[in-house]
Amino acid sequence: MRVLVAEDDPSTRLILQAVIRGLGHQCVLARDGLEAWQLFEIDPADVVISDMDMPRMDGLGFCRRVRAHKGAAYTYFIFLTSFGARADLQKGMQAGADDYLAKPLHADELGFRLVVAARITELHQRLAGQAQQLEELNRQFFEEGRTDALTRLGNRLRLHEDLQSLERKNYCAVLCDVDHFKLFNDGQGHLAGDEVLRAVGAELKKHCRGGDRAYRYGGEEFLLILPEPSLALALAAAERHRKAIEALRIPHPANPPSGVLTISAGVALRSCGDHAGTAEWLNQADTALYIAKRHGRNRVSTFGN
Repeated sequence: MRVLVAEDDPSTRLILQAVIRGLGHQCVLARDGLEAWQLFEIDPADVVISDMDMPRMDGLGFCRRVRAHKGAAYTYFIFLTSFGARADLQKGMQAGADDYLAKPLHADELGFRLVVAARITELHQRLAGQAQQLEELNRQFFEEGRTDALTRLGNRLRLHEDLQSLERKNYCAVLCDVDHFKLFNDGQGHLAGDEVLRAVGAELKKHCRGGDRAYRYGGEEFLLILPEPSLALALAAAERHRKAIEALRIPHPANPPSGVLTISAGVALRSCGDHAGTAEWLNQADTALYIAKRHGRNRVSTFGN
């Protein structure tokens, strides 16, 4: 362990150093509380052994700073006290100390304290590791609960949460639908259909720019939320996505005239001054998608243009 000693008496410092090193631990010496705190800030110790009465910063002030430190590991804090100053022990414990050593020092007593310190710090390290693992699991569960299992895009819950937090600026919704997907499933089978949905989702995500958000809206429908100031810019972005899907050249004999997989898309603008709700906005994108399908599919249409 790394043991930091804060002691203004030179002879006591040397005794502590000799015993600590003799027990196989690393020892760092400080002549007062302020020097000890400066050393601790650079490299926190596993154990601190500190006198109470020191110049510049006393042991109580040093202990409080150690306890307020936001380091990941726990530091075991031991106060040095004389037999005549045991009334100060309560103050030390209230400041955050774990134990105390009485002067004059005995090597066996110090050895016992360091054994306890090693056990306590190891326990804190295990608990910290478990807490970190639990935090990571919670983060994973949180993300999984907001991710579509098939396409790995955001799901409806993620969409609902994101829609509540949109910044006050223009956004465009692009609702995409795989053309004649039911016919593809009927001809190729549902497993092949799932692979197609994965491929479409991955390609849409690949062509998203910073700030763009992609979701599986349901079935063979996908939704893009784009921070675009105008329908024209959103239309260009949607067209880029449409071309990228067509360029995959996934065979789809039931989708004439190209015979490859394509998507249709509808685009709707929601400006920052628009008082329409999100449901109406998405309905506008759905209406635009219907227009694209009605005019032959494999195209992008807009609402309100």
